[in-house]
Amino acid sequence: MDKHIAGVDEVGRGPLVGDVVTAAVILDPMRPIEGLTDSKKLSEKKRNTFAEIIKRDALCWAIGRATPQEIDQLNILHATMLAMTRAVQGLSIKPDFVRVDGNRVPDWSYRAEAVVKGDSLHAEISAASILAKVERDADMFELDKTYPQYGFAAHKGYPTKAHFAALAEHGVLPCYRQSFKPVQAVLTAK
Repeated sequence: MDKHIAGVDEVGRGPLVGDVVTAAVILDPMRPIEGLTDSKKLSEKKRNTFAEIIKRDALCWAIGRATPQEIDQLNILHATMLAMTRAVQGLSIKPDFVRVDGNRVPDWSYRAEAVVKGDSLHAEISAASILAKVERDADMFELDKTYPQYGFAAHKGYPTKAHFAALAEHGVLPCYRQSFKPVQAVLTAK
């Protein structure tokens, strides 16, 4: 019987800017959190509320990241796997088993399974998806304070029409993923 099951999820594979952020969570079976689901199905306010509850009531949780430079060096898939590994290694309790949202598991020593749509099926993955989303959104709000002309608070770094317009007008910042084609296009156009 696996006592400590960690859930792992990522946020930010698609954006042009910032870290890919992952979270690992081991929930406390004695303190279940009602209503956990995929972070994308929750309002920002609800996600923030859940994030506080998860941080307070989970047995342990950790955030893992891979930088834009690591993404450029490794590619987004391998950088995501690295960030997931960092999140699980950051847990204060070593998990007996790890459930990873998606169709791949990092190459690691933990017993694990990949679960497609796991963030809607398993509470521990839902919790990880919420923490990762809240963390990455916070990164974008911070970036928005420094560079308001890019609109990061609104589009969160995703490739939107408004983001492309800002990128074309203001150029590529160091926090951009330079291996991503829309960013390369701006770099080579100069």
